[in-house]
Amino acid sequence: MLTETAVPAAMSSPGKTARLRVGVIGLGVGRQHLAGYLLHSGCEVVAVADFDAEKLAAVGREHPEIATTSSAADVLTDPSIEVVSIASFDADHFEQVMAGLAAGKHLFVEKPLCQSFTQLDAIRAAWAARPKPVGLVSNLVLRTAPVFGWLRAEVQAGRFGRPYAFDGDYLYGRIGKITAGWRGQTPGYSVMAGGGIHLVDLMLWITGERPARVTAVGNRICTAGTAFREADFVAATYEFPSGLVGRISANFGCVHGHQHVVRFFGTEATFVSDDRGPRLQRHRDPAPPAEAVSLAPLPAAKHALIGPFLDDLAAGRDTTAATRHDVTVLAACLAADESLRTGRPCEIPAP
Repeated sequence: MLTETAVPAAMSSPGKTARLRVGVIGLGVGRQHLAGYLLHSGCEVVAVADFDAEKLAAVGREHPEIATTSSAADVLTDPSIEVVSIASFDADHFEQVMAGLAAGKHLFVEKPLCQSFTQLDAIRAAWAARPKPVGLVSNLVLRTAPVFGWLRAEVQAGRFGRPYAFDGDYLYGRIGKITAGWRGQTPGYSVMAGGGIHLVDLMLWITGERPARVTAVGNRICTAGTAFREADFVAATYEFPSGLVGRISANFGCVHGHQHVVRFFGTEATFVSDDRGPRLQRHRDPAPPAEAVSLAPLPAAKHALIGPFLDDLAAGRDTTAATRHDVTVLAACLAADESLRTGRPCEIPAP
């Protein structure tokens, strides 16, 4: 239950207040969520949940006005809480999302929303059946990096010509997190849904297109002999109705620093972001040097999407398109996993 000393007086009084009332589940990356909410003047964090007593105590010391609990259900069922951040382990997302939807909460969920097509179908049905619309988005924060916002605008304006290829490599470089952390203890953990999803999101968001099918291959060479039992490297080729081809890799075992490599090819220009930094090439060989693009390839913070989400909720803006996009992105990752399992191309269902 929520701790007595930390419960604000208003916790027992359901109903809207001047500011959106927020609860956070999970205090790993959820600490980043908490920081984002605390920076926003339009909300009030009233409760956090985690099974780790030390993490709860640390938040209690720093923010005695915030209630703490070891039970996610306390946050999901509290009628006074309007917005819930779900930052628990991947295997817990589905049940918590479903409980949040049943309770009519707006949900900001760490990727992935869930772990299977069956779960995703259930989430979509529950979300669509709500008598009152609720916000449901995933924390695909890489799209907030300034350079990718610029790239999207340039592509949508036609300045790259006709897009024909998108390459994205998710270089994790943190092998210990999958061999010794909770990921290695999660049956069916997906490196595509858990990491490659950021590059899949960029591919769909920048191009404005939805892939029709995917073919994937992978291996478990880097983590051989460890407790991790899933593929630690997956390469997926996406086919789009326009003819565009996307190639996304999730490389969790690589000997490399954590990095997102993007290459975008249009008939009139090429964009590359890698170890050498973001740059633009407008000429074929023989060509002058590429033009540097002096924009950051990383988000300002892991909570960069929280502010816009709260702003949309406060203004009563329709977030349906955002939900459908995030569902499509996850479906594309789950389809890659299905192709890896079956050894055959997999169709990607419409949102």
